[in-house]
Amino acid sequence: MGETGVSATAGGRRRPARRRLLEAAARRFYADGVAATGIDTITAEAGVAKMSLYNNFSSKADLVRAYLDARHEEWLDLYRARLEQAEGPRGGVLAVFDAYADHAAFAYAHGFRGCGLLNAAAELPSGHEGRAVVRAHKEEVERLIAGHLEELLPDRPDEVRTMAEHLAFLLEGAMARAGLEGDGDRLQHARSLAATLLDRL
Repeated sequence: MGETGVSATAGGRRRPARRRLLEAAARRFYADGVAATGIDTITAEAGVAKMSLYNNFSSKADLVRAYLDARHEEWLDLYRARLEQAEGPRGGVLAVFDAYADHAAFAYAHGFRGCGLLNAAAELPSGHEGRAVVRAHKEEVERLIAGHLEELLPDRPDEVRTMAEHLAFLLEGAMARAGLEGDGDRLQHARSLAATLLDRL
């Protein structure tokens, strides 16, 4: 197998080394943290030579950026799946909460540790481009909430902005507590609180 080639899976299919590296990095960064996870650990778990990592990523920082981008896309996929089942703008807001709950329900090898994006951002120095990726994700989540609220309250833009921020704070606080407690119960509670707030509009 070439360094930029593909690696075999148990089922006989072959996956690109880049994908294997990203999957291994995602597992190790989430379980152990970005700083504590070295290149050797990632390449060993991915089953590729170290040179393969540098043929696919210019540095560990580049791999971290790719990991953060992948986490963002992963969450968007969860949200879109929930949105397909949602009814109306109220359901759209709750789909955001449901996507976070789905994230918490994954079968993590070492347990649920909260938002992988925020966990990574907490380890990155001020000014690191990865922190900008995480900030952009959180801002997009709030914009999605606001977009659904605009449908509910088309003539009340000030209230939309305030409520979107309120719900985003509720969601992030619940995610932080859920990560500390290791399960999604806080997220389910936050969803119930959000539903009650929406019913009062």
